[in-house]
Amino acid sequence: MLYISLRQYEYVCAIGRHGSLSAAAHALNVSQPALSTALTRVESLLGYPLFMRRRGAAMTTTPQGRLFIEQAEKLLHSAAQIERPTDAPHGSSHLRLGCFIDLAPFHLASALRSLQTALPDVTITYQVDSFEGLLDCLIDGQTDIAITYDLGMDAGFTRQELFDSVPHALLPPDHPLASVHSVTLAVLEEEPLILSKEGLSAQHVLNLFRHKGLNPTVAHRAATLEIQRSLAAHGEGIAISYASPNNSMSYDNRALVRLPILDKDAAEPVVLARHGTGPVEATLASAERILFDALSEARTKVSCEGG
Repeated sequence: MLYISLRQYEYVCAIGRHGSLSAAAHALNVSQPALSTALTRVESLLGYPLFMRRRGAAMTTTPQGRLFIEQAEKLLHSAAQIERPTDAPHGSSHLRLGCFIDLAPFHLASALRSLQTALPDVTITYQVDSFEGLLDCLIDGQTDIAITYDLGMDAGFTRQELFDSVPHALLPPDHPLASVHSVTLAVLEEEPLILSKEGLSAQHVLNLFRHKGLNPTVAHRAATLEIQRSLAAHGEGIAISYASPNNSMSYDNRALVRLPILDKDAAEPVVLARHGTGPVEATLASAERILFDALSEARTKVSCEGG
């Protein structure tokens, strides 16, 4: 149990700093008797004097008093940083970055490079995961900040929007729709769809249809983006994905056509997310600024409409 309060630590440090009860009381805007009572109580709890008192002379610290005040000053500084973490001159030496699995091939490497360049003294590690995995890691404190979509997060998360990502339909070149420049959800309703196996991602796409009163048919749920692309290239249906590499061939060397889905409510923001809504310590605050500046540029890169 702690018997000495932070206020009492503050009083003792002020006496040591100013050399008298009256000067310390004036600096703290408290009464001299209150200060004297606090000092007496602290010394009684410790069992030894912190100051030498001589009539007509300034109070001087005992050897034990000097050590106590030195440690108390550190304690008060640490307590102040808990209340005002953004005032800390030095932040953490370790930053843990998370990235949604479909966004990672587009943005993870550039994010790491930007952080490593700007924060050379910080050890940066990363984790690539699903929506649910990232949310769990953010909540548990295993990840400090994540690059993801604004899906599944409640008011307990802080989010900064980086750019809007537009979904694309992926289909083989011999499909009747391959000759058009874009499609809508209404046009895709009658087509067999290939969606991600990732729960929140698939649910989000299906909700886009349902909000318009459309009832699509799901032919496949693919574990990875490249499986989606391969199935689409082989004519197994039309894949819908926010991650859309500017590559007209699947891994198994089949041609693909990539069409933007232009329903205005289909775009989904890519965000920087962290758990909590209060101020953060210096390293994380710097990382947020660095990542925001670096990744916001992706809004101008048509070939990297990720997700």
